Amino acid sequence: MASIFHLSSIFILLLIFLSSSSAQLSTDYYSKTCPNLFSTIKPVVEEAISKEKRMGASLLRLLFHDCFVQGCDASLLLDDNGGFRGEKKAKPNKNSARGFEVIDKIKSAVERACPGVVSCADILVITARDSVSTLGGPNWRVKLGRRDSRTASFSGANNNIPPPTSSLTNLISKFAAQGLSTRDMVALSGAHTIGAARCTSFRKRIYNENNIDSSFAAARKSSCPRSSGDNNLSPLDLQTPTSFDNNYYKNLINLRGLLHSDQQLFSNGSTSSQVQFYARNYDSFESDFVAAITNMANIKPLVGSQGEIRKNCRKIN
Repeated sequence: MASIFHLSSIFILLLIFLSSSSAQLSTDYYSKTCPNLFSTIKPVVEEAISKEKRMGASLLRLLFHDCFVQGCDASLLLDDNGGFRGEKKAKPNKNSARGFEVIDKIKSAVERACPGVVSCADILVITARDSVSTLGGPNWRVKLGRRDSRTASFSGANNNIPPPTSSLTNLISKFAAQGLSTRDMVALSGAHTIGAARCTSFRKRIYNENNIDSSFAAARKSSCPRSSGDNNLSPLDLQTPTSFDNNYYKNLINLRGLLHSDQQLFSNGSTSSQVQFYARNYDSFESDFVAAITNMANIKPLVGSQGEIRKNCRKIN
């Protein structure tokens, strides 16, 4: 009995620790230590997007690919160095994840304003928010106080991030493993209302699948041949690829989802109704997206004395 009681006590303490980690995050975390943080970051984000509209989607994607591996700890930003193997060359990120130079520029500006105070992990969260709002999407108050990891996980990046070939079952499973609900998953998928995908990510869909609008598939084939052009880009949302709106969901209903994983959301009854709801109700999509990305940004943050505040986001101190 004593051993059972001991194990139960450990389990309870673990639950308290996990919940308290995200509870330590706060919207006014840097109000005294770096009061000009937001006004330092946003102009850099806006400048980057003004030079290349696609960059907004890329910066948003960095947060997703970071949080799904070890939690939101900026492990994605670490470069390979000697015996250190980072996440950038894992399959979901290699020749795909981008915007690292923008994060470098933001970090340099923040370090000038308040050296040694703001984590790269928090910069990713703020940058994702600013990217969405700059492209016409919602603005929301972000909770901050994360610290940066001193480790990365190449295998975690390969295994945790759902590929564009994912089935609906796999998508639900991958998100659930991070503590995110199916509702969160469908709302977060709406981030594909901005940005573009490489030919290699959707070639099989446009040539081999039946649940696709024929004219849409034909148009995509012109820039994505069967055996070449792997890096040729096509917008994820053909109508408004640089505006954060709900056209993504309307496209799914019309069988114009570019990625197999996207179209899966409307090819199975368990999520089709949510897709239809968001297609009709932008405000509901917007509020659910904010709730979902807030949940995602709370995945296993390092707080207190855990980790460190990196001086350079690409390497540990």
